[in-house]
Amino acid sequence: MHMYHSRKRPLDDTPLEMTPVWSCSNENCKGWMRDNFSLSVAPVCPQCHSVMVKGERNLIALANTSHNQIKQ
Repeated sequence: MHMYHSRKRPLDDTPLEMTPVWSCSNENCKGWMRDNFSLSVAPVCPQCHSVMVKGERNLIALANTSHNQIKQ
């Protein structure tokens, strides 16, 4: 049996910031995504295909460096 030891920083050291997100409008679905990872101006939920609404969450700071960020 092998033990896995993570080298990641503890969450206490990770900076949080208010981040624009899209959240699923279906109250029975917990789907959400960061706005800067969305490929659409008005995305649909990838889990249940409902309309998503814009909001904010206090999340770990991440940068999306993908060139696929073209929003239509």
